[in-house]
Amino acid sequence: MKRFISILLVTILIALCGIYIYMDEKDKAALAQLNVNEDFKPKVNHATQAAMLPDLTDQHVNFGGPQAKLQLINFWASWCGPCILEAPDLVKLHKNYSDVLTIYAVNSTRYDKEREARAFVEQYGFTFDVLFDREGDFTELYKVNTYPTSFVVDKDGVIRERINGVITYEQWERIIEKWS
Repeated sequence: MKRFISILLVTILIALCGIYIYMDEKDKAALAQLNVNEDFKPKVNHATQAAMLPDLTDQHVNFGGPQAKLQLINFWASWCGPCILEAPDLVKLHKNYSDVLTIYAVNSTRYDKEREARAFVEQYGFTFDVLFDREGDFTELYKVNTYPTSFVVDKDGVIRERINGVITYEQWERIIEKWS
């Protein structure tokens, strides 16, 4: 009986090692498919890389990486109460700072319903780029687990701020003025 248990434990251990190796390779393959460096860290002072996601018309839009303006990459979902609170401020920021700031509203579509996300965009009058992360790869890559989560990225493509949750419009203004 002891021998049987020992063989069973060794078999389970080998299976777990195989699964771990497979998952690690799968993660690397997913990063390669996204064309993202596996050393990417969604932290302040780390560089982003240029990426693409489909917008409301299914046209692919580039975001991240070096760009002509400061970027605000905002992860949101239509069911998120704080995202509802933040929506009017994003619209106001776009209106008042579009000369120095590009807003990318990334809907975490894997955790949302696209129809409801589109209704949200219409209801709150988003006129900036709304992108759909249908597979959830970018939401996962940026380690977003609360909504909204925003990244302020400078012209060189370096993350300067990570904001989890809602902040006031005045705080947004200070951040934009600091980094633009």
